Amino acid sequence: MMPIKTRKFGRVGFDVTDMGFGAAPIGNFLRPITEDETARMIDRAWDAGMRYFDTAPYYGHGLSELRLGHYLRWRPRNEYVVSSKVGRVLKAAHRKDIDFTPWVDGAPFKCRFDYSYDGTMRSFEDSLQRLGLESIDILYIHDADVFTHGAEMQKVYFKQAMDGCHRALIELREQGLVKAIGVGVNNWEVMLDFMKAGDFDTLLVAGRYTLLEQEALNELLPLCERRGTAIVIGGGFNGGILATGAVPGAKWNYAPAPEPIMQKVRKIEEVCARHKVPLAAAALQFLLAHPAVASHIPGTRNLAQMNQNIELVGHRIPPAFWQELKQAGLLREDAPVPTT
Repeated sequence: MMPIKTRKFGRVGFDVTDMGFGAAPIGNFLRPITEDETARMIDRAWDAGMRYFDTAPYYGHGLSELRLGHYLRWRPRNEYVVSSKVGRVLKAAHRKDIDFTPWVDGAPFKCRFDYSYDGTMRSFEDSLQRLGLESIDILYIHDADVFTHGAEMQKVYFKQAMDGCHRALIELREQGLVKAIGVGVNNWEVMLDFMKAGDFDTLLVAGRYTLLEQEALNELLPLCERRGTAIVIGGGFNGGILATGAVPGAKWNYAPAPEPIMQKVRKIEEVCARHKVPLAAAALQFLLAHPAVASHIPGTRNLAQMNQNIELVGHRIPPAFWQELKQAGLLREDAPVPTT
């Protein structure tokens, strides 16, 4: 039986696979990935049944979109869903003049924030060109959050995003050039602000609803349920530690994990050991238990990681495992968990 299945994408009316291909790593995040490895991962994702692919102009300064478009080019367009993002505009430049951090050897474009109406339309058109597509199914406003800009500048960018990006996305949706519009940020509080301020079909929740963090259950996820807003989860491993476990140097939100997080993960690992459940399997399967979640998009750097993730989402987890996590206070009582 295929572990990857399809789900309705909220209120919008089309389906996505409940596990998608997160294309940030193929933008050469932190270190290069070869063309051969990129091709192998996308081929394996397709063969495993994945039909949702998420990218962004920021990922490798256009490299992720270029690669993804190339390797999807001859696949039937009506069989897969692509999401990309707006909020940054790329401009051609000499490589020696570009700061690619945290990407390595990206495409030869400088990257700048632009949440204006015109910048959004420019970003969308440029993404179509890089992807080689006639339309993009889902378009997110990207990184208009405290994590990226700090508290004071986020207020400025939030207003720009609502005045510019949101207006442009509404028009693109009305014209049928995109099917769903949303927000992809790293702070659930900012997502709640966007949901209260505008009309959005979807949210890409980056690392803020995981086996370690469930504050989004307080208000954000119930609001999404009521509105039929589809949730896509990125960063389901919390930046690393839910994949590696509490090992020396473990990362949480892509930085060294603080001791309270290490201690909590150690306790979760003890429960995992008693029930013979891989920590990473629990982390991924937890995400899909919430009724508002349509898909999750774990990023992979190589074929081995891709194969491992596919195996993990099919690993059988006994109900007693989830019960013990809740009894031990390691998981919120009101957090939905898998039923089988």
